[in-house]
Amino acid sequence: MPVRIVQINFKFNVPRSDFEQAEFPLAPEFAAIAGLRWKIWIVNEAKSEAGGIMLFDDQAAANAFLAGPLAAKVTGHPALSDFSVKQFDVQESVTAMTRGPI
Repeated sequence: MPVRIVQINFKFNVPRSDFEQAEFPLAPEFAAIAGLRWKIWIVNEAKSEAGGIMLFDDQAAANAFLAGPLAAKVTGHPALSDFSVKQFDVQESVTAMTRGPI
């Protein structure tokens, strides 16, 4: 079964410093997710957009995260809106050629 990427993007409606203070305590919760290999946290302050790119062991681990309490906590936060959640299979052979961290 191929590894799975989950990409989540959203808008935030607070200053970046407040946003970062709120997300920092979530990092250990994300690190504890079963089947999550890594997460890259992304932000575009000029557009008040943020999100993450996550690599999961497989589709089942990605689905479990998306249906779980941490995803609900994030998507239910009042300072966040306009969520986009996308899933992708990883093309492992060409990703390895370009040193992708899989």
